Amino acid sequence: MTTVVDLVLARAQDDNAGLRFEDASWTWRQVVRQCARRAEMLRALRRDGPFHVGVLLENVPEYLFLLGGAAMAGATVVGINPTRRGAELARDVAHADCQLIVTDSAQASLLDGLDTGVETDRVLLCDESGYSASLEKPSAVPDAEAIDPDTLYLLLFTSGSTGAPKAVRVSQGRMASQASVMAGGSGFGPDDVMYCAMPMFHGNALNTCVVPAIAAGAQLVLRRRFSASGFLPDVRHYGVTYFNYVGRALAYVLATAPQPDDAENTLRFGFGTDASPQDISTFKRRFACPIVEGYGSSEGAISMSRVPGTPRQAMGKPPPGTDVVIIDPSTGSECPDAEIDGEGKLTNASEAIGEIVSRDGVARFEGYYANAEADADRTREGWFWSGDLGYRDNDGFFYFAGRMADWLRVDGENFAAAPVERILSRFPGVVTAVVLPVPDPRTGDQVMAVLELADPDGFDPVAFGEFLEHQSDLGTKWAPRFVRITDRIPLTGSGKVDKRPLRRQYWNTGDPVWWRPFASQGGGPLAAYRRLGSSDVEGLDRQFTEHGRRGMLEL
Repeated sequence: MTTVVDLVLARAQDDNAGLRFEDASWTWRQVVRQCARRAEMLRALRRDGPFHVGVLLENVPEYLFLLGGAAMAGATVVGINPTRRGAELARDVAHADCQLIVTDSAQASLLDGLDTGVETDRVLLCDESGYSASLEKPSAVPDAEAIDPDTLYLLLFTSGSTGAPKAVRVSQGRMASQASVMAGGSGFGPDDVMYCAMPMFHGNALNTCVVPAIAAGAQLVLRRRFSASGFLPDVRHYGVTYFNYVGRALAYVLATAPQPDDAENTLRFGFGTDASPQDISTFKRRFACPIVEGYGSSEGAISMSRVPGTPRQAMGKPPPGTDVVIIDPSTGSECPDAEIDGEGKLTNASEAIGEIVSRDGVARFEGYYANAEADADRTREGWFWSGDLGYRDNDGFFYFAGRMADWLRVDGENFAAAPVERILSRFPGVVTAVVLPVPDPRTGDQVMAVLELADPDGFDPVAFGEFLEHQSDLGTKWAPRFVRITDRIPLTGSGKVDKRPLRRQYWNTGDPVWWRPFASQGGGPLAAYRRLGSSDVEGLDRQFTEHGRRGMLEL
């Protein structure tokens, strides 16, 4: 079975353009030699115990060199999410048993004062002279290493309903296989220029761009961080033929001012997840670039792709020969097919919607790191339970219908409600804080907070906004877009918070709701909190209809 080492070493004699970043460039041969130097450094610094290396960097060349070097050394890369903060960030690093952290001067401050379990002298700053000196010794590119395909290569954090992110185990064999399938199925080769502006701590970037570029010998262009205004200039400057995305990225690009020559570019296609049907169509018209949507769990057990004839709002179908179904989690029985009327509206939602389950996916799931309880929950009855809701029509096409429990997905980032609820509970006067996802008109979710206050009439939106700005552990995607103020949170018979009625109501309630609209159409920074009025609700309704997501409000 092919490993990531095999993919990297296949480029060792390749003098074609391999990597471009800003004004610098490397051939693939040069990239592999840089990777070999990192492999030697990592081996020299290895201690007993899990060979786990945390990486806290933007999309810079060093990240790629470490990915290749870790593969050669048999180390595991732990992608650290810089949008997390404080104790939550410390928990991620400590949970993953990192021996080292590689970061830079710009990111290192995120670790200040945190107990990550990593000694200060084991936090390496890659932009300091000492780090560069450790790489000066010439390192021979190894022959094919005896790396077992089962060697743990990545820990990719994903969020679950418990509030604590789970670290998905990804072996070298699994990553190499997925990357090779992606590269081969997409026809990537040395003439392609693959553009990665999505963060490399995320599986989206690694699975659909970075490692497939290595497998194909295509040119990889890294963008330090995503920029909507910089997207098309980058495409033209580098001659980009392909890019990966999450849905909000497309929305941000489409929010830039249209130009008459937008379609004059080198793009062949883009691939990603969570874009609205309207944005997919608009992007293709404006930039003459087809968009291909896919669905895949980080755990690798379930995937779907659009095929000819896929309905506009559907995710597509799973690969032939795989057994993916919709299961009613309360009974374990398969849900009936969805009944969809001529307007595309689901008419039997209560019967057709269930959890997306793979009855043959457990073998593809490599487990979570140090989380046997989560492993058992995912693999109940010998099946793989995705935690995602969906329904399937009578032609076998699957549709996404939300997430089980308390998952939220904002701008392509998954996180759980519990950590946000704990932070909001610090706001003076809060009796109970509930956080839940509400659909975004274009893609994914937005955060809604329902606050039970001792004095509901005394809520101060300005003070609340200032409070959020001073919470050091509030992730950058966690701030509520909508805030509902109530004097009583509904409870179950056992005294637990009952979120079901809150989920059904969204902003359609007699309680006052405050919100932060986008400062400009399509995205951008959020304005200050203000009272949600009837005209605002009408505007939201129009956006859901325009982007083909009206059904998300009706589920």
